[in-house]
Amino acid sequence: MQMMDGLKLDELEQYFIINKIENIKDGVRLYVHPVQSFREIRKFLARLSNDFDIELRSVYGEFILELKRRRERIWINIVLLIATIITTTVMGAMMYERFDIIGGFIFSLAVMFVLGTHEMGHYLTARKWGMKTSLPYFIPFPTIIGTLGAVIRHRGAIPNRKALFDVGSSGPIVGIVASIIVIVIGLQLEFIPPKREETIILGTPILFDLIINIMGYEKEFIHPVVFAGWVGLFITFLNLIPVGQLDGGHILRAMIGKKAEVVSRIIPILLMLSGFYIGYAYNVDSSIWIFWGFVTLFFSMHPHPEPIDDKTPIDLKRKILGIFVFLLAFMCFTPVPFQLKSI
Repeated sequence: MQMMDGLKLDELEQYFIINKIENIKDGVRLYVHPVQSFREIRKFLARLSNDFDIELRSVYGEFILELKRRRERIWINIVLLIATIITTTVMGAMMYERFDIIGGFIFSLAVMFVLGTHEMGHYLTARKWGMKTSLPYFIPFPTIIGTLGAVIRHRGAIPNRKALFDVGSSGPIVGIVASIIVIVIGLQLEFIPPKREETIILGTPILFDLIINIMGYEKEFIHPVVFAGWVGLFITFLNLIPVGQLDGGHILRAMIGKKAEVVSRIIPILLMLSGFYIGYAYNVDSSIWIFWGFVTLFFSMHPHPEPIDDKTPIDLKRKILGIFVFLLAFMCFTPVPFQLKSI
């Protein structure tokens, strides 16, 4: 018996005795009694959540299951995309001697390419595994680059640890490649820095220095496009911190299973301690690591969702790739990302 598109009554009856069915807006409400363990029911509902918004609650001892067909609102993605292009263009235009809208737009393209490539890596890999995921949501905000980055929303179950690893690692890998491309292009562009009383000194990670040396770049200032690539490396490092549902958390969870939760609890403390040490040792403002320690502490409080198949480990190739990705993260790290200097 067909009940909703993509959902059959006999499929539900494997997990519940169905006492009553009511039609509601965009879905159905069922009054049910469980006949399977809640672990099996959770796995079943996780699979359904690829296509439905699900609510299971108990009222006076009776279980009520509501299933609503999920509606995508792509217009939100489009509006945020346009708004972020505007904010990144404006902030980029302010990096020149005079407000340069063309230069700002070029900077915007570089930033959006780096951030968008990262998120599309996640998106396409998730789709390859049959997982439901949204298009990227860009976040416009008047920061130094005009955005707080981009996110995508994963919906539904994670099939297995291989899928978790692939989705978690794909974004950082293609994001680093995109950042390198942007840096290489930017190093070949001429740039006259604006005359100001203060300038931003960027800390350069190992990977950035390696690219600079290979390209033979010896100038004191860099083009805003290069800065966009530097931002990509910095964001990649932050994403690869192995905590909670950050990309690094996904990768480590896939590699070592539930033991990753122990690491996830320790890392925020290490970040905060590192912030205090860097501030003392270098006599600089290192509040960014203390702040990020609190951010990751919040992430660590939320247990990582279990894949449906959490027993089958990932293969050796993925384990080696995981170690390589964390090595890349180390090469994207700089103790003092940026500081203001009077000129």
